[in-house]
Formats: sequence, structure tokens, C-alpha cells
Amino acid sequence: MLYNYKVHGSLNSGYFKTMVKFEIFILYLVFIMNRTALFKQFLPGLLPLVVFIVVDEIWGTKVGLIVAIIFGTGQLLFTFIREKRFDKFILFDTLLLIVLGGTSLFLENDIFFKLKPGFIGIIFCTILGISAFSKFNIMAKMSARYMQGMQFGDEQQKQFTRSLKILFFIFTFHTLLVFYAAFFMSKEAWVFVSTALFYILFGGYFGFELLRARIKNAKYKHEEWLPLVDEEGTVTGKAPRSLCHSIKSFLHPVVHLHVIHKEKIYLQKRPATKQIQPGKWDTAVGGHISVGENIETALKREAMEEIGISSFSAKLILRYKWESQIETELVFMFASEFNGNIIFNPEEVETGRFWPLKEIKENVGKNIFTPNFEHEFDILCRQYFKIR
Repeated sequence: MLYNYKVHGSLNSGYFKTMVKFEIFILYLVFIMNRTALFKQFLPGLLPLVVFIVVDEIWGTKVGLIVAIIFGTGQLLFTFIREKRFDKFILFDTLLLIVLGGTSLFLENDIFFKLKPGFIGIIFCTILGISAFSKFNIMAKMSARYMQGMQFGDEQQKQFTRSLKILFFIFTFHTLLVFYAAFFMSKEAWVFVSTALFYILFGGYFGFELLRARIKNAKYKHEEWLPLVDEEGTVTGKAPRSLCHSIKSFLHPVVHLHVIHKEKIYLQKRPATKQIQPGKWDTAVGGHISVGENIETALKREAMEEIGISSFSAKLILRYKWESQIETELVFMFASEFNGNIIFNPEEVETGRFWPLKEIKENVGKNIFTPNFEHEFDILCRQYFKIR
């Protein structure tokens, strides 16, 4: 329990309890969508509230309020000195402490304090309801404060909306219980309903979601996992290969290497067993970047696996987004001048050879090459060979 019930002769921190509930809820939504940058994003804005709770438990609400305001002001000054800007989120949380704390100082009334969590719960449920059942997603805008630079794909957006709907019903049920407890239950029962029960309900749902995710992930335990990225290449999560090849919103990174010798480009013929573009001629090297692997390592690994070369230097030509019928890739396109031995792997490649530029041009659009290669060939002609 984050605070003690205090009425006659002392202050009550119900407002702050609700603020912390709200912050925890937002963090949960961010957590289920993206866990990577969670603590970096939420910690500064939440610290004044954490300080208040700790000091309030030891010395009381009045001292806790003063210390938290001083702490929040110090955070603002520190951020301004270090980054030459005022953090609007820290400022917002500190002002909330001042306004709501001031209200608690002047409005000490037993029934008022008992109903306070219920009134705030109504507001909270209204925001949840609008976000979950209309096109105006207030919660998504609020949670963006903790997800700067992160974007939701279609599947993540569906999961976000699903969680909002479930939590709307959970919090509506809890709010109704708070009102019932305020009028018809003892003080001790009201304390339990308005505090501990909230965390039991919330924790139960949170635990259910974790268990559900664990069971779901067990299905893909023996499958290769790929990083999910934004269009700048920043990792935002991970997913099993089969889902990356079936959910188009799961943007994942790949490397392509064009092996060039004078006016010729080495191409590989894709095996007939390949899921994507079977039997067509394609880039010399192409493959996924694995979880925890950098681009250079992935490029060398794929080059060795597919055409047996290890000593080469490569130049990044372009990074671009490519959408096929079943997946969306962030392609890192490289080119390398190479005149050594190429030994293709028959398990990865059906065959391979150097194609003169003229021969490639004559066969473009005849269903001989993959659409992706034809796209990159046009880029190579303009940016690498300097021909139109």
C-alpha cells in the first residue's frame, strides 16, 4: 500500500495515489508495446511522485509535498543547465504536485476524501472509454510522452486498443466499488477497496498478460527471432521469423550485397523451394540481420554462407524500405568490387554467375529477376555505375 489513510488532524494523499495509479497505468501500456527504452523515458517525470510517496510515509504529507516540489524544481534546473531546455513533463508533474497538494491541504473532509478516488476514477474511465471506443485515442497521446521516437505498427496498435478496452471495464468496476465502499462499508474496507484492491486488480491483469505472452512466445521458442526496427534502423522490439514474414507491419532489417567486377554483377539463382520469388535471379547476397547482430557482422555472415567469401570491403549504397506481398524490410544495400573465387552454397543458392550489365538490361521486366533486384539494379546504374 503506497499511503496510509489519514483524516482527522492529518493530511490525506489520495490525489497523489491516483496520480501514481495513472502513471503506473501509462507505463504498463508502454511496457506491453515496447520494453526497450521504458526506464529511460519515464523515470524523470515520475521521480517527484516517488519522492513524495517515500517522504510522506516517513514524515507526513506536508513534508512530502515540500520535499517533492523542491526535488522537482531541482530536476528542472538540472535539465536546463545540462540541456539548455525546460523539460515540460517534469514541469507538468511538479505543477500537479503543487495544485493537488494545495487542494489536499485545504479540503480535509471524511466523506470528501472517501469519494475523491471515485470522482477521479470517473474521469479516468471516461478517458479510457473515449480512447478505447472512439477514433480519438487520448491514452495514445499521453503515452507518447514515454515513447519519444517510437511508432506502433498495425499489430501493436490492435494490442494497445485491446488493452484499453479490458482496462476500461476493470477500472469501471473498481470505481463503482469505491463509491459503494464510501457509503456502505467501514473505513477499513474503504481503504482496502480504494488502494490495495486497485493494485490487486491491476496486478492480476498485468500478470495475466505476461503469462499470455509467455505461452504465446513458447510457440516460437525454436524459431529464429529477428529485430523489429523503425525506418531509421533503431531497434524497437523483436519477433519470430514466421511472424515477420506474415505481418507486413513488422519492419525488420536485411542486408544486400552486390558483388561487382568491372561491368559485370554476380547474381544468384534462388532455389525453387524458397518461399519468396522461387527460381528467379537475385542479388548475390541477401539475408536477415539477427537479434543482437550488427550490420557488418550480418553482411559478412551472409556472404560466407551464400557465396563463400570472407575478405572483402563493401560500400553502403542506400538504406530503403521495401514492401512485398508478405513482409516489409528495411534494406541496407551494399556494393563490393571483388575478383576472387566465389563458391556458392548449394543449400542456399541453386547456382550463380556474373551477368554483364547489357545482358541484365535486356532481361529486365521479363520475369527473370526478382522485383527487388530490378529496383536495386536501377539504383546501381544511377549511383554506382553513373549511367542512365
